[in-house]
Amino acid sequence: MDKKMQDWIVKGKEVFVGLDDAKKTWRVCVRSEKMAVHESSMPANYDVLRAYLRRRYPECTIKVMYEAGFRGFNLYDRLSEDGIECVVLPPHLMLEEKVNRVKTDRRDAWRLAKMLEGEEHLRGCHVPDKERREDRQACRTLNAVEKEIKSTRNRIRKLLQYHGIETAIPEEKAWGKSEFRSVEELSVGVVLRKPIKVLLSLLENLWTYQIELRKELLALSKNPRYQRAFAIARGLPGIGWLTAIRLVLELGEDFTRFSTGKSLANFLGLTGGEHSSGETEHKGRITGQGPTFVRSWMIESAWVSIRKDPVLREKFEKVRRNSGSKKKAIVAVARKLAVRLYACMVMNQEYQIGLVA
Repeated sequence: MDKKMQDWIVKGKEVFVGLDDAKKTWRVCVRSEKMAVHESSMPANYDVLRAYLRRRYPECTIKVMYEAGFRGFNLYDRLSEDGIECVVLPPHLMLEEKVNRVKTDRRDAWRLAKMLEGEEHLRGCHVPDKERREDRQACRTLNAVEKEIKSTRNRIRKLLQYHGIETAIPEEKAWGKSEFRSVEELSVGVVLRKPIKVLLSLLENLWTYQIELRKELLALSKNPRYQRAFAIARGLPGIGWLTAIRLVLELGEDFTRFSTGKSLANFLGLTGGEHSSGETEHKGRITGQGPTFVRSWMIESAWVSIRKDPVLREKFEKVRRNSGSKKKAIVAVARKLAVRLYACMVMNQEYQIGLVA
């Protein structure tokens, strides 16, 4: 579009910028008055983007939307600091035609701008402030370390099985730290001893990091900012101190961003999926959307909660009888636990059996 024509169209108007975020290049599509007024490609550099917006749209109200990705929320922070409204779109809310088989950065930028202008994005990501984003990194790193511990433990046991190395420990026994440390004393070949030693050393380091990160999270649970929310989460049956601080760091201290307890359960992917059309109704498994690790914490807590709370135990037994499945029953309990967590957080009161619905 001619520059003069573009200036005439957008002058003093709202402009909607769709930005496709890639590692080296940003693709931008700008819309106003229900039409695309400009498209551009630029280096993935915020100063270049800011200069572009200020130079071409100095008298306009600018709104930007990009898809959440590997850069996190740093672009959101910088745009907000410069007074530019920004929406970060969760990837699963990116609208796309069923028949579309072409995906390019240009198309993505165009689609983002059109969704932003038409308010089709429904809602963007909740963007935590920088302090909580940095604090929760300890939680996420611990999660990664624990996954690596499990993987390394499995590698060691499979290595022993593959080479037919017998141990005095029964195969069905769950191995703890002492069992893995005893592997170093096994009689094996000189060359094979080296990879075993490397894996055991890696496992020891991971255990050390796990302890250090847990200490960091324990310290965060005493931070005045999180203390009240931590105490409320910790008071629910089945939720220990580690899960409590993890939930606070991941979900925040203010649960009012969720309209109801069911919306929290939906965010965690604990509600059932449905594919119905006309007279046909089909309800399937849970949606599984949202952070997988948070959902797993809620399900682990649910197994403990049914031993402590008779109401939750009754819920478990009822669903188990009706469905014939313990898995479905424990997911139902986890969903109820999430709803109760929401109620306690919103009412700012600690959990009491029989009082929280």
